[in-house]
Amino acid sequence: MSGTETLVPYIKKPTGEKQPTIIVDSREATTAPKIIKGLKERGAEIRIEALPKGDYVISDLCAIERKTVHDLVYTLTRRHLFDQLFQLKEVYAKPFILIEGYLPIIYKFSRIQSSSVWGAMFALAKQGINMIQTTNKKETVDFLYTAAKQEQIVEKRIPIVHPVKKHETLADAQIFFIASLPNIGREKATTLLHSYQTPLNALINVDHWTKEVHGLGPKITKKVKKVLHTPYKE
Repeated sequence: MSGTETLVPYIKKPTGEKQPTIIVDSREATTAPKIIKGLKERGAEIRIEALPKGDYVISDLCAIERKTVHDLVYTLTRRHLFDQLFQLKEVYAKPFILIEGYLPIIYKFSRIQSSSVWGAMFALAKQGINMIQTTNKKETVDFLYTAAKQEQIVEKRIPIVHPVKKHETLADAQIFFIASLPNIGREKATTLLHSYQTPLNALINVDHWTKEVHGLGPKITKKVKKVLHTPYKE
Protein backbone atom coordinates (compact mmCIF):
# COMPACT_ATOMS: atom_id res chain seq x y z
CA MET A 1 0.00 0.00 0.00
CA SER A 2 1.45 3.34 -1.03
CA GLY A 3 1.53 6.35 1.25
CA THR A 4 -1.28 8.07 -0.68
CA GLU A 5 -3.80 5.22 -0.38
CA THR A 6 -6.49 5.07 2.28
CA LEU A 7 -8.53 2.26 3.79
CA VAL A 8 -11.80 3.63 2.38
CA PRO A 9 -11.89 1.33 -0.71
CA TYR A 10 -11.42 -1.68 1.56
CA ILE A 11 -14.22 -0.91 4.03
CA LYS A 12 -17.05 0.10 1.71
CA LYS A 13 -20.28 -1.86 1.79
CA PRO A 14 -20.20 -5.33 0.20
CA THR A 15 -21.42 -5.47 -3.39
CA GLY A 16 -25.09 -6.35 -3.59
CA GLU A 17 -25.96 -5.41 -0.01
CA LYS A 18 -29.55 -4.23 0.28
CA GLN A 19 -29.92 -0.50 0.86
CA PRO A 20 -32.84 1.43 2.34
CA THR A 21 -35.00 3.99 0.57
CA ILE A 22 -35.60 7.29 2.36
CA ILE A 23 -38.35 9.63 1.23
CA VAL A 24 -37.33 13.26 1.77
CA ASP A 25 -39.54 16.33 1.74
CA SER A 26 -38.66 18.59 -1.19
CA ARG A 27 -38.22 21.65 1.04
CA GLU A 28 -35.94 19.71 3.38
CA ALA A 29 -33.89 18.52 0.39
CA THR A 30 -33.39 22.16 -0.61
CA THR A 31 -32.38 23.40 2.85
CA ALA A 32 -30.26 20.39 3.88
CA PRO A 33 -28.29 19.28 0.80
CA LYS A 34 -25.38 17.99 2.91
CA ILE A 35 -27.67 15.51 4.61
CA ILE A 36 -29.00 14.29 1.27
CA LYS A 37 -25.48 13.98 -0.08
CA GLY A 38 -24.36 12.08 3.03
CA LEU A 39 -27.25 9.62 2.77
CA LYS A 40 -26.49 8.95 -0.88
CA GLU A 41 -22.82 8.39 -0.06
CA ARG A 42 -23.86 5.81 2.53
CA GLY A 43 -25.77 4.01 -0.22
CA ALA A 44 -29.35 5.01 0.57
CA GLU A 45 -31.82 5.49 -2.26
CA ILE A 46 -33.38 8.95 -2.00
CA ARG A 47 -36.87 9.85 -3.19
CA ILE A 48 -37.71 13.54 -3.03
CA GLU A 49 -41.39 14.43 -2.73
CA ALA A 50 -43.55 17.20 -1.33
CA LEU A 51 -44.45 15.50 1.93
CA PRO A 52 -47.68 16.62 3.62
CA LYS A 53 -46.08 16.06 7.05
CA GLY A 54 -42.53 15.38 8.25
CA ASP A 55 -39.12 15.75 6.65
CA TYR A 56 -38.13 12.09 6.28
CA VAL A 57 -40.22 8.94 5.89
CA ILE A 58 -38.37 5.68 6.56
CA SER A 59 -41.27 3.22 6.83
CA ASP A 60 -45.02 2.91 7.01
CA LEU A 61 -44.75 3.56 10.77
CA CYS A 62 -41.92 6.07 11.13
CA ALA A 63 -41.62 9.66 9.98
CA ILE A 64 -39.12 12.20 11.24
CA GLU A 65 -39.28 15.98 11.66
CA ARG A 66 -35.78 17.50 11.79
CA LYS A 67 -35.17 20.71 13.72
CA THR A 68 -31.92 22.47 14.43
CA VAL A 69 -31.65 23.81 17.98
CA HIS A 70 -32.29 27.31 16.59
CA ASP A 71 -35.36 26.04 14.68
CA LEU A 72 -36.60 24.39 17.84
CA VAL A 73 -36.43 27.63 19.81
CA TYR A 74 -38.00 29.63 16.97
CA THR A 75 -40.96 27.26 16.60
CA LEU A 76 -41.51 27.37 20.34
CA THR A 77 -41.71 31.16 20.29
CA ARG A 78 -44.22 30.92 17.45
CA ARG A 79 -46.11 28.02 19.10
CA HIS A 80 -46.09 25.88 15.94
CA LEU A 81 -43.97 22.98 17.17
CA PHE A 82 -46.80 21.16 18.93
CA ASP A 83 -49.15 21.56 15.96
CA GLN A 84 -46.54 20.18 13.57
CA LEU A 85 -45.73 17.12 15.63
CA PHE A 86 -49.27 16.30 16.70
CA GLN A 87 -50.32 16.42 13.05
CA LEU A 88 -47.41 14.09 12.24
CA LYS A 89 -48.63 11.74 14.95
CA GLU A 90 -52.09 11.67 13.36
CA VAL A 91 -50.71 9.94 10.26
CA TYR A 92 -47.69 7.96 11.55
CA ALA A 93 -47.78 5.56 14.49
CA LYS A 94 -44.16 6.30 15.43
CA PRO A 95 -43.40 10.02 14.92
CA PHE A 96 -39.93 11.36 15.72
CA ILE A 97 -38.42 14.78 16.24
CA LEU A 98 -34.69 14.89 15.53
CA ILE A 99 -33.01 17.85 17.23
CA GLU A 100 -29.72 18.71 15.54
CA GLY A 101 -27.08 20.89 17.17
CA TYR A 102 -25.52 21.72 20.51
CA LEU A 103 -28.50 21.68 22.85
CA PRO A 104 -26.88 23.55 25.80
CA ILE A 105 -26.81 26.65 23.59
CA ILE A 106 -30.43 27.20 24.70
CA TYR A 107 -29.00 28.80 27.84
CA LYS A 108 -27.60 31.62 25.69
CA PHE A 109 -30.93 32.57 24.09
CA SER A 110 -32.42 35.73 25.53
CA ARG A 111 -35.89 35.49 23.99
CA ILE A 112 -36.86 32.20 25.61
CA GLN A 113 -36.18 30.54 28.95
CA SER A 114 -34.34 27.21 28.95
CA SER A 115 -37.11 25.79 31.14
CA SER A 116 -39.54 26.37 28.24
CA VAL A 117 -37.46 24.12 26.01
CA TRP A 118 -37.17 21.36 28.61
CA GLY A 119 -40.87 21.67 29.38
CA ALA A 120 -41.80 21.38 25.73
CA MET A 121 -39.61 18.33 25.26
CA PHE A 122 -41.15 16.69 28.33
CA ALA A 123 -44.68 17.44 27.12
CA LEU A 124 -43.96 16.02 23.67
CA ALA A 125 -42.40 12.87 25.14
CA LYS A 126 -45.51 12.34 27.29
CA GLN A 127 -47.62 12.50 24.14
CA GLY A 128 -45.60 9.76 22.45
CA ILE A 129 -43.34 11.91 20.27
CA ASN A 130 -39.98 10.13 20.12
CA MET A 131 -36.89 12.33 20.41
CA ILE A 132 -33.43 11.91 18.93
CA GLN A 133 -30.60 14.39 19.48
CA THR A 134 -27.59 14.74 17.17
CA THR A 135 -24.81 17.28 17.41
CA ASN A 136 -24.17 17.75 13.67
CA LYS A 137 -25.26 16.75 10.17
CA LYS A 138 -22.94 13.75 10.05
CA GLU A 139 -24.62 12.26 13.11
CA THR A 140 -28.00 13.05 11.55
CA VAL A 141 -27.00 11.14 8.42
CA ASP A 142 -25.80 8.19 10.50
CA PHE A 143 -29.03 8.06 12.48
CA LEU A 144 -31.34 8.35 9.45
CA TYR A 145 -29.43 5.71 7.52
CA THR A 146 -29.26 3.27 10.44
CA ALA A 147 -32.92 3.77 11.37
CA ALA A 148 -34.03 3.25 7.75
CA LYS A 149 -31.99 0.04 7.50
CA GLN A 150 -33.48 -1.21 10.76
CA GLU A 151 -37.02 -0.57 9.55
CA GLN A 152 -36.62 -1.80 5.99
CA ILE A 153 -33.90 -4.45 5.96
CA VAL A 154 -34.41 -5.95 9.43
CA GLU A 155 -38.11 -5.27 10.09
CA LYS A 156 -39.08 -5.69 6.42
CA ARG A 157 -41.17 -2.52 6.34
CA ILE A 158 -41.47 -0.22 3.36
CA PRO A 159 -41.54 3.60 3.34
CA ILE A 160 -45.03 4.92 2.65
CA VAL A 161 -46.27 8.49 2.48
CA HIS A 162 -49.59 8.62 4.32
CA PRO A 163 -52.12 11.25 3.25
CA VAL A 164 -53.29 13.70 5.87
CA LYS A 165 -56.83 14.57 6.72
CA LYS A 166 -57.89 17.50 4.61
CA HIS A 167 -58.88 20.60 6.52
CA GLU A 168 -61.32 22.48 4.38
CA THR A 169 -61.06 25.84 6.11
CA LEU A 170 -60.13 28.95 4.18
CA ALA A 171 -57.27 29.65 6.61
CA ASP A 172 -55.70 26.25 5.89
CA ALA A 173 -55.92 26.88 2.16
CA GLN A 174 -54.22 30.26 2.59
CA ILE A 175 -51.44 28.77 4.70
CA PHE A 176 -50.92 25.93 2.20
CA PHE A 177 -50.69 28.41 -0.68
CA ILE A 178 -48.03 30.60 0.95
CA ALA A 179 -46.19 27.63 2.50
CA SER A 180 -45.60 26.14 -0.97
CA LEU A 181 -43.20 28.98 -1.85
CA PRO A 182 -39.45 28.16 -1.62
CA ASN A 183 -38.11 27.82 1.95
CA ILE A 184 -41.32 29.16 3.49
CA GLY A 185 -43.18 26.29 5.11
CA ARG A 186 -46.13 26.45 7.48
CA GLU A 187 -44.51 28.52 10.25
CA LYS A 188 -43.29 31.33 8.02
CA ALA A 189 -46.53 31.24 6.02
CA THR A 190 -48.54 31.78 9.20
CA THR A 191 -46.23 34.63 10.22
CA LEU A 192 -46.65 36.27 6.79
CA LEU A 193 -50.43 35.99 6.98
CA HIS A 194 -50.46 37.49 10.46
CA SER A 195 -48.33 40.36 9.14
CA TYR A 196 -50.17 41.05 5.87
CA GLN A 197 -53.63 39.53 6.52
CA THR A 198 -54.12 38.09 3.02
CA PRO A 199 -51.95 36.01 0.65
CA LEU A 200 -52.25 38.71 -2.01
CA ASN A 201 -50.97 41.42 0.35
CA ALA A 202 -48.09 39.14 1.35
CA LEU A 203 -47.04 38.68 -2.28
CA ILE A 204 -47.45 42.35 -3.14
CA ASN A 205 -45.17 43.27 -0.21
CA VAL A 206 -42.51 40.62 -0.85
CA ASP A 207 -39.86 43.38 -1.18
CA HIS A 208 -40.53 44.38 2.44
CA TRP A 209 -40.35 40.91 4.01
CA THR A 210 -36.74 41.22 5.15
CA LYS A 211 -37.50 44.39 7.11
CA GLU A 212 -40.99 43.62 8.38
CA VAL A 213 -41.09 39.85 9.03
CA HIS A 214 -38.80 38.11 11.51
CA GLY A 215 -36.94 35.11 10.07
CA LEU A 216 -37.23 36.05 6.39
CA GLY A 217 -33.84 37.13 5.10
CA PRO A 218 -32.72 38.25 1.64
CA LYS A 219 -31.84 34.71 0.46
CA ILE A 220 -35.37 33.43 1.02
CA THR A 221 -37.07 36.49 -0.48
CA LYS A 222 -34.78 36.29 -3.51
CA LYS A 223 -35.89 32.70 -4.18
CA VAL A 224 -39.55 33.61 -3.72
CA LYS A 225 -39.27 36.58 -6.09
CA LYS A 226 -37.58 34.37 -8.68
CA VAL A 227 -40.58 32.02 -8.60
CA LEU A 228 -43.04 34.91 -8.80
CA HIS A 229 -41.35 36.80 -11.63
CA THR A 230 -39.84 34.09 -13.86
CA PRO A 231 -41.92 33.27 -16.97
CA TYR A 232 -43.27 29.72 -16.95
CA LYS A 233 -41.38 27.08 -18.94
CA GLU A 234 -42.00 23.32 -18.98
